Amino acid sequence: MAQQPRETPDDDKVLDSLTIGRRIRQLRQDRGLTLDALATAIDRAPSQVSVIENGKRELKLVELQKLSRALGVTLDELLSAEPPSKRAALEIALERAQRGPLYSSLPLPPLPVRKTLSDEAIETILGLHDELERLHRERAATPEEARRANTELRAEQRKRGNYFPELENTARELLKAVGHRGGPLSQRVASDLATHLGFTLHYVADLPATTRSVTDQANGRIYLPVRQGAGDPRSELLQALAAHVLGSPEPQDFAEFLRQRVETNYLAGALMLPEQSAVDFLAAAKEARELSVEDLRDAFAVSYETAAHRFTNLATQHLGLPVHFLKVHESGALSKAYENDGVAFPTDALGAVEGQFVCRKWSARQVFDVEDRFSPYHQYTDKPAGTSWCTSSIQTTSSGVFSVSVGTPFADAKWFRGRDTTRRMVSTCPDPSCCRQPPSELAQRWASKAWPSARLESSLLAAMPTGTFTGVDLTEVYEFLEAHAPS
Repeated sequence: MAQQPRETPDDDKVLDSLTIGRRIRQLRQDRGLTLDALATAIDRAPSQVSVIENGKRELKLVELQKLSRALGVTLDELLSAEPPSKRAALEIALERAQRGPLYSSLPLPPLPVRKTLSDEAIETILGLHDELERLHRERAATPEEARRANTELRAEQRKRGNYFPELENTARELLKAVGHRGGPLSQRVASDLATHLGFTLHYVADLPATTRSVTDQANGRIYLPVRQGAGDPRSELLQALAAHVLGSPEPQDFAEFLRQRVETNYLAGALMLPEQSAVDFLAAAKEARELSVEDLRDAFAVSYETAAHRFTNLATQHLGLPVHFLKVHESGALSKAYENDGVAFPTDALGAVEGQFVCRKWSARQVFDVEDRFSPYHQYTDKPAGTSWCTSSIQTTSSGVFSVSVGTPFADAKWFRGRDTTRRMVSTCPDPSCCRQPPSELAQRWASKAWPSARLESSLLAAMPTGTFTGVDLTEVYEFLEAHAPS
């Protein structure tokens, strides 16, 4: 059975009560009646009549009959859907707009509808309100704003070689301040860094679900989750400290939100894998022609994804290697990507890559078909823009199973362990015949007989929560802080 469309709560009731209220006021004024006189005629208090005229109460049939007699009109005339005048129509529209969810979400006080407010002013306000509604519908209908912002940010990262010297310098100064002499960052040193910045650490089991950590600036506290399983306990702490050091305000748009997220994660990574130590390690590995993301991961005790990200930060700047990075869901959908080596990622019309399906023949997809998920997977792939060498690894997260891949052009594969792999695939994507179109014999057999039921990824349709670009439930956060604040 088809689902019936859901009614907007009280939409028709609001319109009817407003229209009727304005008609009653117009008729009362046309007849020269005061509020007191009309109130006496229908046996109600003047304040109740005022509420009725302002459209803030629904009327029962008995009350409507009393009002029609007192005003000398028929019940049909009183209940007419047409506003009594152009001015009344404007006032009704303005009142209705102010009662709607869009106006309520804006930091604006109620606008009293007085006689001094001209028709032109009301029309302008309504025009602005309609345009805001249109923009909100557009943003809710498509993640265009987010995708465009992400595309622009990725282009900037490519221009920089994914290297942020100012953040590297900030990390260097912070580590120097706590006496870190290089090498992996221990949990103790991470805690010392928090102390240096004026914070005490508190591990709690009731951290708000929409947060990774909560920083209480007033009391110098950082609340972190009590971990029940695998994961790096330093990660959330360093991200919280990085956000504090960078002084990130509440983002005003998605571009600012993404930039803050990238910079916070970059600084946290630069603290976990200090630049000089990591570069020394990678330079020695390159000289030995043994570059490996796995070795970087193990040497600094970080996750594979963190090591892969950090490798892309340093590879071009310090090793002279162009690289690309992919994080791909097991469905084949691209989650994160970066490149400065000419690899052509699948994109939409805006140039965005998120959610696009990676070629089945790329290493990032082929790795899912390998039974041994613990050993590194290496592959050469001949692509329209040239041949790439890639190393991929499977990562299981709370959000699903992903492959994380780092690649480089064929000419630079000589510096990496795994360059001697015999795995080689040919990809002609975006040519549909490469992997998007089924073989003709299968298509002929099944085209009219198959009816798959698609799994809809809700995240592809979801707009950012109203009033925030971070998705954080502020009420929950404030209640949490109130409960945990020191006496």
